Amino acid sequence: MKNFHGWKMVNRKVFILNQWKTEVSSQPLKISLNMLSETKLNVLKQISGELSREEAIWASGYLAGIAGGSSLTAVLPPQETGSTTQNAVKKITLAYGTETGNSKKLATALAAVVKKKGLQVKLADLSQYKPKDLVKEEFFFVVISTQGEGEPPALAKKFYDYIYENEIDLSSLKYGVLALGDSSYPLFCQTGEDVDSRFEILGAQRIIPLKKCDIDYEQEASHWIEHVFDTVHKNAGQSTKNTSAPKASTGRKKFQGKVSAIINLNDITSEKETYHIEIETEEALAYQPGAALGVIPFNSKEVVHEIIALTGIDPKKQVETTKITDSVEELLHKHLNISYLLKSVVAQYAKITGHSIPEVRLSLLDLLRIYPVKNADEFEDIIQILTAQAPRLYSISSSVEAHGDTEIHITVARSEFFIDHQKHNGLCSGFLSEFKEGEEVEFYIQDAGHFKLPEADKDIIMIGPGTGIAPFRSFLWERDATGAAGRNWLFFGDRNFVSDFLYQAELQDFLKTGSLTHLDLAFSRDTAEKVYVQHRLEEKAQEVFYWLEGGASVYVCGAKEPMAYDVEQTLLTIIQNEGKRSKEDAVVYLEEMELNGRYAKDVY
Repeated sequence: MKNFHGWKMVNRKVFILNQWKTEVSSQPLKISLNMLSETKLNVLKQISGELSREEAIWASGYLAGIAGGSSLTAVLPPQETGSTTQNAVKKITLAYGTETGNSKKLATALAAVVKKKGLQVKLADLSQYKPKDLVKEEFFFVVISTQGEGEPPALAKKFYDYIYENEIDLSSLKYGVLALGDSSYPLFCQTGEDVDSRFEILGAQRIIPLKKCDIDYEQEASHWIEHVFDTVHKNAGQSTKNTSAPKASTGRKKFQGKVSAIINLNDITSEKETYHIEIETEEALAYQPGAALGVIPFNSKEVVHEIIALTGIDPKKQVETTKITDSVEELLHKHLNISYLLKSVVAQYAKITGHSIPEVRLSLLDLLRIYPVKNADEFEDIIQILTAQAPRLYSISSSVEAHGDTEIHITVARSEFFIDHQKHNGLCSGFLSEFKEGEEVEFYIQDAGHFKLPEADKDIIMIGPGTGIAPFRSFLWERDATGAAGRNWLFFGDRNFVSDFLYQAELQDFLKTGSLTHLDLAFSRDTAEKVYVQHRLEEKAQEVFYWLEGGASVYVCGAKEPMAYDVEQTLLTIIQNEGKRSKEDAVVYLEEMELNGRYAKDVY
């Protein structure tokens, strides 16, 4: 870290170099230490002994410039030589705590400024930020206002209280604070001062001084963000954290995690329930955007106990199936599908029990109620025909680059279906949506396969209504965190704007900061005639085709029927009309895009 004292030292070294630049410029173009006078040699040794490797290289170039641009080689002590380390652009987190919205508005504008300069920025709302993630951060900057008598904004109080009530090790954190306030109040910018001093006490390294801004804060804030950019850029080469892209997981490695957050993204007026679920792990995760999280759901214990009561079987009896041996209770609870049996399984059930059962799909409990087994032994035969509980896959909606490698997010819609006019909940969506914070869950990661981001400078078009938004949230966070240059266009739809606009605040922030180039919305129940994402594609046909011709990749995620089919037909029409192609040539165009990895679908 370069502090102000350090910069004074650098200026002193430059001053000394300037003292003898005239004499040096008159020397031959290639010099070595033994060609200097003893006085000059001692000065150079003194300076070079204090120089870092980067400063030594800079000084060499500086002297070369004095010599008229010729190749001047300054021979320095062995420990100071070597090739320079490329200062990679680092990712920072810019967090805001706001009461009236000023801090959020300012932080969003500042994030857009530094992104244009090539710095990677994660924008975070302190009302939603998990304070325990501070230990994972490298560069953390806070824009926060002060309310009333020196109090933090209500939405940031949880964060404020956490850092004051917990002794956390922030020794790896580099930070700065921009405090907003009103100088007419006695405790001007008190919250910013509190956060700044508390970070220092917790061991964090202040890399820019606290900046306090009055009501007219725009100009001072602009200078502050410039200071942030310059300071991070200078600190980038000193980072010890590994920023290489994560490698994708392989195989079926099981991870144990705890649910750290579960939030219904729909408004209470919605007919739907869509849950944002965050899972934390002790073990580091590795996955690429587009990957899926696999979960094997457990059956309800209440249902299992009712089955056991109906059949009279001993719940502790060990039973060997083709794949596993366990107690009856554990087999029914964790390992076997009992919720929605295949027709072939129902047919085998009928054969074993002697009942005449129509070709239908029922749960095991319903079968036992309507067509009971004779005894426990017969039910043991039924256990042998039950299929293994199949894993359910959910698109991952987080990014390792943005959210860290011990946290993973999924977006789950609680599904409902009817059997014989009776309403049922989807097993896994019900299983996941009923989790409580702190409960444990086992999962694995399924690699992205064909559904993955292109190169960072390539444009992408994402079409994902409903929970189809999940992988595209991952895409956007990844591209935002890595500073990808490619443009991003999202088509999102659902039923109602007010109640079903999933991740609305995040998407609007991505728009403001430029991470999302275009956002086109289709809310089918808000208009007299239903409008879907394919209709928005039609409206933007000319620009969509322009993007395709420019090499953009297209991704579709969501319901296979009818959404994915309708979207594909719309894309073919756009290619045909805008590209002046025949129907057959349009099909070939889209097929070539798919073969080249530029058209990918994740549909279900």
